[in-house]
Amino acid sequence: MQAQLNKNWKSKFFSIWFGQAFSLLGSQIVQFTLIWYLTKQTGSASVLATSTLVSLLPNIFLAPFIGVLVDRWDRRRIMIVSDIFIALVTLLLIFLFFTNRILIWHIYLVMFLREAGSTFHWPSMRSSTSLLVPKEQMARVEGMNQSIRGLLNVLGPPFAALLLGFFPIQKILSIDIITALIAIFPLFFVQIPQPLPENQQEIQPFTNLITDIKSGLHYLKNWKGMLILTLTATLINFLVNPGFTLTPLLVTQHFNGNAVQLSLVESVFGIGVISGGVLLSTWGGFKKRIITTLTSIIGMGLAIILIAVAPANLFNLALAGMLMTGVMNPIANGSITAIMQTNVKPDMQGRVFTTLSSLANAMSPISMVIAAPVAELVGIQGWFYIGGIGCILLGLLGFTNNNLMGIEQEGLRRQQAEKTIP
Repeated sequence: MQAQLNKNWKSKFFSIWFGQAFSLLGSQIVQFTLIWYLTKQTGSASVLATSTLVSLLPNIFLAPFIGVLVDRWDRRRIMIVSDIFIALVTLLLIFLFFTNRILIWHIYLVMFLREAGSTFHWPSMRSSTSLLVPKEQMARVEGMNQSIRGLLNVLGPPFAALLLGFFPIQKILSIDIITALIAIFPLFFVQIPQPLPENQQEIQPFTNLITDIKSGLHYLKNWKGMLILTLTATLINFLVNPGFTLTPLLVTQHFNGNAVQLSLVESVFGIGVISGGVLLSTWGGFKKRIITTLTSIIGMGLAIILIAVAPANLFNLALAGMLMTGVMNPIANGSITAIMQTNVKPDMQGRVFTTLSSLANAMSPISMVIAAPVAELVGIQGWFYIGGIGCILLGLLGFTNNNLMGIEQEGLRRQQAEKTIP
């Protein structure tokens, strides 16, 4: 089976991968278009904050349940159905714009539903990757994943902004339906192996759901290194996300910029993500992936501090910080994902990934509640100092933790132990 996987994996995996890249482009266009519409129509920071919160809710509250279902159900079918669902939600939005019935709460609802579909889709794709890609290629593939996301961060916003100058919103949104169809097509022709549940017995779709959620949490609790890695990723979200949520205000209030400067910040960050993803995909990281993870977290902290120290007349210094942050981000994220994909049991990966997603996304609204008054007291750049210093400390502390540094050796030990069980 492994030899066959090593021989045929590229044609199977990349036929899906290219389709998903188109789907991501459509999602980028929709996201930018809706955020810009809300900005132009309301000019309200609370509206933008609410839209961000609404998008986070499915990951916070639904992800643990969805993770169980991803581990139980056919992952290929989940991806097909979720892509179709997201396309239908976009079609509803197009109708509302076309008939001039659109209201702000409609956009909130659409953002929630689209993210709910994505909460099914991306854990399925991530956990399928470990079943299609050889373990030794996992970090490189994750580097490619991060690169394509960075490329879309560069191309998506300017492309959407360009389209907004020539076409009505409903026509721009229709691109998302086309890209969804492109993503769905190869899934009909590629079989994704389905891992058997631990007890090798068929389980009913909606029974013992809470028990399975608890088993996922128990799995993490009993593996200290993996639990610490999950909590580290969660804390990084807590420290970093508020600063990037406040970036539009940093551009307009501190640097006296406009939409051009804001799009430049996003594009430069995207260029950094592409570069970091390419670096990871070609280099593969250090032999111990946890060293790659912690080093890049420290590097990201230093880059964020560079943004914090940039005076109002040195916008280019902030851009350099954004570029460096972009480079370090995919190396950290890709390495964390690769560690989980290569060490967590396939039949537990849906639960582990959605637990990470749920915790990480839950940190965003919590940190924003804290960050808003802090930013009022110390300025928007003050939170960038907090985020940067926090990342550096997390990375340095990680190097001193034996459970975290030994996470991959523990993963190998667990895999060998499972093979010896009759």
